[in-house]
Amino acid sequence: MTVALTRFKLAAYARSHRLLQPLLALFTMMLIFYSTVVPDGKQLASYADSAGLLIVVFAWAARGLLDTEPAAQRVVSMTAAGGPGREVRAGLLAALAVNAGLAAIAVALPLLHGFAVLPSSGDLARGVVLHLLGLSAGTALGALTSRPILSSPAASMLTLFGGYLGLLLLSLTPAAGFTVPIMPWMRAANAGTLDTVLLPVTAATLFWAAAGTLAYVRLRRTRP
Repeated sequence: MTVALTRFKLAAYARSHRLLQPLLALFTMMLIFYSTVVPDGKQLASYADSAGLLIVVFAWAARGLLDTEPAAQRVVSMTAAGGPGREVRAGLLAALAVNAGLAAIAVALPLLHGFAVLPSSGDLARGVVLHLLGLSAGTALGALTSRPILSSPAASMLTLFGGYLGLLLLSLTPAAGFTVPIMPWMRAANAGTLDTVLLPVTAATLFWAAAGTLAYVRLRRTRP
């Protein structure tokens, strides 16, 4: 039932054309990132910047997907699924699937046009990991700013962009280790020291993504 409901939510999202907004934002950012060819040796740094800056696009996509169904339809979906838990899980899985597709585009596009020399398999793998971290944080942020949590579209968008800006600013401070460490992974990749911080960066990002997702799940218990 969860798989079927996930497919239903993906189909509804596609029909609503809401996906066009984050797609347009993604390709605009890709155009800016790769307007000049990235020289050899800078591929990982480029991937790190992309993964960090695209968090806001991932959040936008997740928010749009979770906003697609009106409240009445969500109640119907909960009833058909046999409870709110399955409906909430299906929404999150659908959001992750959409963002996985966006992340795949962000990783693959510079391989076709953007890099002067193709990255090593190791740098490509690191780039994939960073984009997975970015989409996990973005999906959690998008869920927390979706309509079931924030009914006002204006408040939702302000919270989404303000939350992302807050993450960026906090990651510039000594408190970076206690939030999503966006700037630390960008700096480490540019300095060639990503491997030394990748484990703590991954742990911190996944912790906050899990905390945000759990908060969303708990809030949805009283906000269909």
